[in-house]
Amino acid sequence: MSHVVVVTGMSGAGRSTALHVLEDLGFYCVDNIPPALASSLLELAESSDRSEKERVERLGLGVDVRTVAFLEGAGSTIEGLREAGHELDVLFLDATDEVLIRRYSETRRPHPLALGGDVQAAIALERERLAGLRAIANRTIDTSELTVHDLKRVLVDELARGGDGRQMVVRFVSFGFKYGLPIDADLVFDLRFLPNPHFVPELRPKTGREKDVSDYVLQRPETEELLADLGQFFEHTLPRYQQEGKAYLTVAIGCTGGRHRSVAVSEELVKRLRGDWEVALHHRDADRKKSR
Repeated sequence: MSHVVVVTGMSGAGRSTALHVLEDLGFYCVDNIPPALASSLLELAESSDRSEKERVERLGLGVDVRTVAFLEGAGSTIEGLREAGHELDVLFLDATDEVLIRRYSETRRPHPLALGGDVQAAIALERERLAGLRAIANRTIDTSELTVHDLKRVLVDELARGGDGRQMVVRFVSFGFKYGLPIDADLVFDLRFLPNPHFVPELRPKTGREKDVSDYVLQRPETEELLADLGQFFEHTLPRYQQEGKAYLTVAIGCTGGRHRSVAVSEELVKRLRGDWEVALHHRDADRKKSR
């Protein structure tokens, strides 16, 4: 059976780049294929009449908002591929509206739904039409702050993780609420109830990665209680997320500016989970100049 990766997401979020990466990894890629042909393509690729060299064991399917027929039957098409025994990943690429608008402005390419030139309205309509696919995706990547080269590195890392029984990766993202929620978050925890090092003059210019700030945050009774609660929560939920087939779980930890509390707690959580789970950590806003 084949490993099939469905690559979808918002126009301008990097779908074409993702398909190029798949090709580099040895996938045979087809863009905007009608859903009725997806199963036929796999049957043809795996036909016993074809030589071993001609058989396609890795297939990438690009799907965007123009593939209306696929969107309408996405759930049944994807479930049908799974029932046929194929290893299936659905990768959804996303970005903030502001970033998508800027990218279209810079490239001067028309949005596929912006027939009247209103890109903002087109993006809103596209989000609505792709909501079903986003809901069944087992990995969502926010490309808002990624360069093309960054995106390629992320994709190579994720798409190269093949094989049955792979362990779910728990990815922690610290962030500041003043800069908006991470759009690829599966779980969000708000730490704004904890004492804020921003109001301690000697700690203000530092981040939660530094020991004195970390001690200030982590040695509070309320933080110790929070970490104990989160430890129990993750103990019960992470195995169940993995049983549901998630390859990646993104946990967003937020405070006001994403510089102190969220950073210190994220670092501590990663330290506690490492060894039992494969973990990753990204501090989205820690190095912004104006945070609190």
